[in-house]
Amino acid sequence: MCGITGFSWQDEGLVTRMIQTLAHRGPDQYGVYTDESISLGHRRLSILDLSEHGRQPMSNEDGSIWVSYNGEIYNFPQLRRTLQGKGHQFHSGTDTEVIVYAYQEYGPACVEWFNGMFAFAIWDKSKRELLLARDRLGIKPLYYYLNNGKLVFASEIKAILESPEVKREINAQALYHYVGYEFVPAPDTIFRHIHKLPPGHYLRYREGKIELTQYWNLKFATEAQPTAYYEEKMRHLLEDSVRQRLISDVPLGVFLSGGLDSSTVVAMMDRCNVEPIQTFALGYDDPSFSELDYAQYMASQFNTQHRVLMIDPITPELLETAVWHLDEPMTDLSTIPFYLICKKAREHVTVCLSGEGGDEVLVGYDRFKASKGHSYYSLIPELIRRGIIGPVVNALPDQPQKKGAINILKRFIQGGLLPDEGEHMRWQYFGMPEQDQALFAKDILAEIDRDPFAPIRNQVANCNSNQRLDREIYLDLKFTMPDSPLMKVDKMSMAHGLEVRVPLLDHKFVEFCATIPSDLKLNGFTTKAIFRSAMKGILPDKIRQRGKQGYSLPIKNWLRQELRDYMVELLTSSPLMKEAFNLNYIQQLIREHMEYRANHNHILWALINLALWHRLFVETRR
Repeated sequence: MCGITGFSWQDEGLVTRMIQTLAHRGPDQYGVYTDESISLGHRRLSILDLSEHGRQPMSNEDGSIWVSYNGEIYNFPQLRRTLQGKGHQFHSGTDTEVIVYAYQEYGPACVEWFNGMFAFAIWDKSKRELLLARDRLGIKPLYYYLNNGKLVFASEIKAILESPEVKREINAQALYHYVGYEFVPAPDTIFRHIHKLPPGHYLRYREGKIELTQYWNLKFATEAQPTAYYEEKMRHLLEDSVRQRLISDVPLGVFLSGGLDSSTVVAMMDRCNVEPIQTFALGYDDPSFSELDYAQYMASQFNTQHRVLMIDPITPELLETAVWHLDEPMTDLSTIPFYLICKKAREHVTVCLSGEGGDEVLVGYDRFKASKGHSYYSLIPELIRRGIIGPVVNALPDQPQKKGAINILKRFIQGGLLPDEGEHMRWQYFGMPEQDQALFAKDILAEIDRDPFAPIRNQVANCNSNQRLDREIYLDLKFTMPDSPLMKVDKMSMAHGLEVRVPLLDHKFVEFCATIPSDLKLNGFTTKAIFRSAMKGILPDKIRQRGKQGYSLPIKNWLRQELRDYMVELLTSSPLMKEAFNLNYIQQLIREHMEYRANHNHILWALINLALWHRLFVETRR
């Protein structure tokens, strides 16, 4: 795992400054390459072949092709043998060389041969062409800036901002979508003119112009097979995926929350004869937010070398550090816990496996159940739903625990009030038309398109299935996952130079799951039904049958207590809150939250992260 950056002109001093902003991603080595038309930079975290032979940027035999690469190609041993058979000579034990010669052999189509997570840049001197590519599911990030024919790219936005070509201008439309979704949907970023390269795409740059090509998309094609067939193939593919991700020349561990996904990864590592398995877990004093007992139970069942981190209330300094590493405001409440557990793990290992992707691929989130439940609830006349049930439920006081019957009911009713085109993401969207009108400043409202679900319509239009659950899985994988969970995992782990591998997002496993009938994934209101049955005899029933919880923070309680003064000071003093929002309305939201009249933790936490991001990236330059 590494950090890459570069641009479409020659300036060794600038590319060196840019790559130093990514030192946390690659603490082991750095390198640059320039010629009259390109500058490439690289920071290396050594995982395979720890010698100087793995230094990047790396070239082919005659120096006509150069690569700067971040990620892991898990099938590189097989590809290496294929390329050797075509006459290519290798001088290292890295997967980087495989990318160089695969491009030389297949051109941009080389990406279709790779099984892994990656973001890379290839400079083809003979063609005077730059290729940028990102893995199928967006596990590794890649950003680019294009203006007046000049291209700048990097693993993180902060490196791009080092270029004097790039202005720190806010994208107002992205600001609007951020407040609703709690992340900025691709291909936009919070910065005007800086974009995300979408997952499953590559970009070709030549003579000041770019061309984007999609090389992969998820296709649904249900097969009529017995349940036992799906269970057996699922077990086989998962074990193979985990085994491939064990290749490493440095110490390796696994995050263990005690949930179904991370526990499955541990069980598969055990089947691959990993000894000892090093597991890392976190917990909270509030038991409604903590999974520590389940993690400890799994650790004892598989005799792992288990380490636990207890999470205290977060400090402003910790929040500031996390936002700086994220580059953009993003309010996933598991971000800081994940940052802390990565820091703990890095004291012992350089690579960690994690269970990300299982909730998207195999239908684990509560929003899938909410969508199905709404299909029945919507049979009640709208006048009763909106005129009677909605106001009564919304008037119920917020409860301090994470979920609970009242909190779940309130969220279900609120999401159901949003338009159907929001699909199941209605229960993960935290904006309302009346709130937007009161929250945003008039100048912002005049500039933006207040169509909250336009990004969802644009994404779901590319799905080949008309089935409700297929569309929802597609949206989670293509819309939400790359810009929220996976962005969090990459930025928080690489803040400590820790590589995180996600076996549940092997593209072959994801494609297989797209052939499984919907009723085997969501059976009644049982999420991950086929996954649970496939793990019978592999996982203890106590783990296999439990519901979703996940890393989180009791942030709504902390905003009423430990973080109250910090929140008030930050929001009321922020220039962005005064310029782009209605500060009086924000103060009203704070009062209602403090008095338990409503739970505004989502919007308040979003604004806190936004104000802090603005302080770090726009008001001052860290």
